[in-house]
Amino acid sequence: MVKVTVEYLGNLRCKVTHGPSGVAIETDAPGDNQGKGELFSPTDLVGAALGTCIETVVGILARRKGWNVDGMKVEVVKDMSQTGPRRIASLRSDVWMPLSLAPADREAVERAAHTCPVHHSLHPDIDAAITFHWP
Repeated sequence: MVKVTVEYLGNLRCKVTHGPSGVAIETDAPGDNQGKGELFSPTDLVGAALGTCIETVVGILARRKGWNVDGMKVEVVKDMSQTGPRRIASLRSDVWMPLSLAPADREAVERAAHTCPVHHSLHPDIDAAITFHWP
């Protein structure tokens, strides 16, 4: 169990504190939804969670296999719905791998990314495609 505390600071800003570490970040409403868009929005954090989750599970696999994946990069592009209730419509991820692997190992890496807990937690209506770029 991990406790996260959120405090409303006013003007559509929130302070989020991670219980175990005490580390805090702030969020802002996006510019297209009455905010200033100066900080991560709540839905931006979902994209950040997906990208970091992909890197973490690939990093765990790489550690187990003895591969160095330092420099791996994930770019997540978030699009919001244009109709109906405001929600995340897509979180498309591009993963740039810093090393070349055999086809079976590439498949294992891609399978790991698709099984990260955040990817599994997303609503099935969200387009959450993951594209890998290999050297």
